[in-house]
Amino acid sequence: MNVPFDNSYARLPDRFFQRVEPLRSPAPELVALNRPLAAELNIDPDWLAGPDGLDMLSGRAIAPGSEPIAQAYAGHQFANFVPQLGDGRAVLLGEVVDRGGRRRDIQLKGGGRTPFSRGGDGRAALGPVLREYLVSEFMAALGIPTTRALAAVVTGEPVVRETILPGAILTRVASSHIRVGTFQYFAARGDTDALRLLADHVIARHYPEARGAPHPYQALLEAVVAAQARLVAQWLLVGFIHGVMNTDNTSVAGETIDYGPCAFMDAYDPATVFSSIDRQGRYAYGNQPRIAHWNLARFAETLLPLLADDDDAALAAAQEGIAPFAGAFERAYFTGLRRKIGVLDEEEGDVALINELFQRMTTNQVDFTLFFRRLGTAALCQDEPVRSLFVDPTAFDGWAGDWRARLARDPQDPAARRAAMDRVNPAFIPRNHQVEAMVAAALDRQDFGPFRHLLDLLSRPYDDQPEQARFAEPPQPHERVTATFCGT
Repeated sequence: MNVPFDNSYARLPDRFFQRVEPLRSPAPELVALNRPLAAELNIDPDWLAGPDGLDMLSGRAIAPGSEPIAQAYAGHQFANFVPQLGDGRAVLLGEVVDRGGRRRDIQLKGGGRTPFSRGGDGRAALGPVLREYLVSEFMAALGIPTTRALAAVVTGEPVVRETILPGAILTRVASSHIRVGTFQYFAARGDTDALRLLADHVIARHYPEARGAPHPYQALLEAVVAAQARLVAQWLLVGFIHGVMNTDNTSVAGETIDYGPCAFMDAYDPATVFSSIDRQGRYAYGNQPRIAHWNLARFAETLLPLLADDDDAALAAAQEGIAPFAGAFERAYFTGLRRKIGVLDEEEGDVALINELFQRMTTNQVDFTLFFRRLGTAALCQDEPVRSLFVDPTAFDGWAGDWRARLARDPQDPAARRAAMDRVNPAFIPRNHQVEAMVAAALDRQDFGPFRHLLDLLSRPYDDQPEQARFAEPPQPHERVTATFCGT
């Protein structure tokens, strides 16, 4: 079988990328294959699982139609601008058009050195590959825009990090790998022609409605702002902390990308940070909306030459384009929170009610995921499961009276309300300690059973699955994960 590649990015001028060949894995073995995703991409899963498919997934062979490239981009990393980054360990094999008519990238992450490797080896270790596979597929199961995992392969060759680790490759699928940093790369070089080509490519690929707008590039800015506002709101609604929200990790398609040191919050605290390199808390859970806004301002700066010929007019258009972010985020976030607490309509006092809840959760170290899942039982007047999460259970009682008064003003059948709450409040998340245990099993014992078990469990995050109840529990004190790592 041939993969139906149709590569639009590789048809852009050569300064957008470097042509490369992936590193050949000496003894690859398939660890995981996402068969439903393969079928969605019009690729035969059985072929992918066979020798020819494994050769493509491990860099041993370039499939017909593939045009491997490493993309150029720049980026602000922890607010410090780096004018050239680029794909240092990822090789874009090409693009396919899926069954829904959407164009999708297929990329080998850990595919070897490229001209952008900056002294790195271009490889990936097994642990980060398994983490990204698991977490990106969980996000997809939640309905949150995300890159996807098509396959994970061990290469048969070790990589050197702090220790010697098994090498691996993640085959990642994305709507595109175009980032805010891609625009910054050309803006830093004063290459307005490339900026225009890139903007036209993104409009055609992601936001075709902008093409017919009176000001297409301002419409593009507004569309990216709206997509990012919705995305970050969805992150917060499930306790997700990206960990490294640099502009080169900000997708203009509005997808979650580059999971690196990501983690999920256990006890609610807006200051929660896991990333070992985020020493100042720049990318803390509660700071993510502000950082997204900052990143979008950097995106708007790159578009200035396209927005208007006059500098003042261009600046005014950019400011107008990013101004809706705060309102769009707040609407998406608080609409989602209303659904999480079981109300559908909007009242003026809802924000105060929710903020009071979060203050009490912080003081009482209440588990974020369990609280909202168990709040559904409280909607049926069964309070003890949720009260027991509070250090001082009366803190819940004090809030619950106001909450129930609010429910009374939004009448619903109690069972229907509880069912609706369960559809937006997951029973299971990738608990950090469970993810670490899964990685340890794979590294220490070459046991992929825990990985496959978690992958199956998290593919149905809203189902109760009572036989798996222990996976819903937060970590014991000795199990707590306090730091996560990029894995590069």
